[in-house]
Amino acid sequence: MRQDTAFQDGPARTTRRCLLAGSVMAAGLGPVGADAAETRPAEVAEVRHGTVRADGVDVFYREAGRPDAPVFLLLHGFANSSFYFRHLMPRLADRFRLIAPDLPSFGFTVVPEDRGYVYDFASLSRTIEAFVDVLGLRRYRLYTFDYGAPVGWDLALAHPDRIAGIVSQNGNAYLEGLGEAAWAPLRAYWEKPNEAAVEAIRARMTLDGVKAPYFHGVPDPSVIEPESYTLDAAILARPGNADRQVKLKLDYKRNLERYPLVQAFFRERRPKLLAIWGRNDPFFIPPGAEAFKRDIPDARVRFLDTGHFALETNGDDIAREIRAYF
Repeated sequence: MRQDTAFQDGPARTTRRCLLAGSVMAAGLGPVGADAAETRPAEVAEVRHGTVRADGVDVFYREAGRPDAPVFLLLHGFANSSFYFRHLMPRLADRFRLIAPDLPSFGFTVVPEDRGYVYDFASLSRTIEAFVDVLGLRRYRLYTFDYGAPVGWDLALAHPDRIAGIVSQNGNAYLEGLGEAAWAPLRAYWEKPNEAAVEAIRARMTLDGVKAPYFHGVPDPSVIEPESYTLDAAILARPGNADRQVKLKLDYKRNLERYPLVQAFFRERRPKLLAIWGRNDPFFIPPGAEAFKRDIPDARVRFLDTGHFALETNGDDIAREIRAYF
């Protein structure tokens, strides 16, 4: 593991950082609530932070739990980062080793300028596969969310024997899971590349564009922590990052074309799968969750009365379902 002022060799180091207005710093949070404090030793529930060089990229990650516990690999979506899992990790750290990397161009993962990195989903998957190999993870459960889903599916297709189970939280693998209105700009571009569609996609990169999905379909907006969308927007605002994100969104068609491969993996391997979705998500709609049962009849499907970023509002519910199912 690379050593510098923020990281040290060995397991990811515990840090105490604050997210301040205008800054881009990570927050490491301990157990949430009295029950968590009573049932989990503090050293187990702590979220630690580290970085490793993988695929020529300095991959930042968060980790919690005992080194010898069953592994959960947590894969975030757009436009967030491993920060999305900040509350879930302490809730599960007594039972699992939880590892959440930042995908390239997200969070605090750094791609050296001379790396010549191509920002598409195949590249993201190669980098995370290399990250998994550097950490020596040979068997793990996946938590797939949004962009993390195609990356997770690529890992499963490349190494099916490594997958011990899957949690899909608004992590899509079926065409019927795509919300019509939300995907209209991209579908228009795929049908006929045009600048209007690109500008509609670029509008998602602003603070307002990032913030809106956090509140869409959420019954009680007061529970949304402003740190979440503020951090997302600050990282998107780094020089050149919006252009990288546009490239990734335009490349998403590649993931749809791989859905038949993913579905074949589900049918052949029948992994233990929990689909727990915010039912009010405009991007990945409930039929996408229900479709898992077509290929994995024993899959468990649960819906929450919330939107896309379900962990921001229903973290306790999701943690309980994971603990009960696994």
